[in-house]
Amino acid sequence: MSLDLNQLETRLWAAADQLWANTGLKPSEFSNPVLGLIFLRYAEKRFHEAEARMIDSGLDAAEIEKIDYQAEGALFLPDNARFSYLLDLAEGQDLGKAVNEAMAAVEAENEELKGVLPRSYGRLPNTVLVELLRVLNGLGEVEGDAFGKIYEYFLGKFAMKEGARAGEFYTPKNVVNLLVEILAPFRGTI
Repeated sequence: MSLDLNQLETRLWAAADQLWANTGLKPSEFSNPVLGLIFLRYAEKRFHEAEARMIDSGLDAAEIEKIDYQAEGALFLPDNARFSYLLDLAEGQDLGKAVNEAMAAVEAENEELKGVLPRSYGRLPNTVLVELLRVLNGLGEVEGDAFGKIYEYFLGKFAMKEGARAGEFYTPKNVVNLLVEILAPFRGTI
């Protein structure tokens, strides 16, 4: 990765913070959509890495099924639920609706995510969503641990914006459990 993690975190936060200023939303109302898009960007990266491994092992792309992605430790993402699909949508389309539908599609294909992903994208102006997708697209070069650190960095920054002190910002237990499962730590302390 060309930027170090601290520079990337700072750059991403500055862009997200600037976009938030144009929404009129409270930090708590803006944080879930941003964190949801970071999650979706990470999920697509894992999806494509799993697909590449399966093709390299001799599977034909047309033969790969949902269960194969899951066996590789990736979430199955239908075409309309991929970050890249949302990024490629025309700016005149209702992007909030498209992102909400993408989150619903991810949940529909991955039972363990039912009711976890945000669906409040309709509250964000299209211009903000378009720019947010462009900014977060830069996460494509980031590796797994760095995604977790960026996610944690954003949680802390949103907590500070909300005026909460350390330890007062609440992350729902189901979200914490999901993040731990997705990051799949095999050693160390959590």
